[in-house]
Amino acid sequence: MGQLIAVEGLDGAGKNTLVTALVDRWRSDGLRVWTLTFPRYGASVTADLAAEALHGRHGDLRDSVYAMALMFALDRADAAAEIRAAVADHDIVLLDRYVASNAAYNAARLGQDSDGEVVEWVRHLEFDRFGLPAPDHHVLLGVPPRVAMDRAAHRAATDASRPQDLYERDSDLQLRVDGVYRQLAQSNWMSPWLSTADGDVADLAARLSRE
Repeated sequence: MGQLIAVEGLDGAGKNTLVTALVDRWRSDGLRVWTLTFPRYGASVTADLAAEALHGRHGDLRDSVYAMALMFALDRADAAAEIRAAVADHDIVLLDRYVASNAAYNAARLGQDSDGEVVEWVRHLEFDRFGLPAPDHHVLLGVPPRVAMDRAAHRAATDASRPQDLYERDSDLQLRVDGVYRQLAQSNWMSPWLSTADGDVADLAARLSRE
């Protein structure tokens, strides 16, 4: 039975870069590593519908915090069996975003803190009702919000296939999301959290291996 580790952070924080580096590091050490990125755009109908809503389609769907949270939760629910199988067959399962992203973004949209109603609703929906496995560890890539926002804007400006969505364009929302993420990390929501601002791969790999 392997470890399930979720990497969280703002859009543009560098999660994909960190996940790729950790996978390379652990595989070079001979560990069996499996990874998955959420939302599963292009592989999940609900993830694609949510993305389309964030780019202005599907009427007022994006205006409902709970409807958008449910769309992203259904994407993960559809992958639950795959995640459980991967944990059984690998030493480490590394997820680029997971349930905490739903908690952080929707608490921020509603102006709530990490102990607010929507965070508990997300926890109950995804872990209790949908039966998603809880992570053994979370990693918060807590780069300064302005750095993450600038990276996301630059990515959109240089890659026509990655236009910024409603959430990414909302700097006030991104600041609030960062605050909720840090509260979740401080309270060790659902598992122990490790926080890093620079994504030091060697340090993180060692710290996670010791846990």
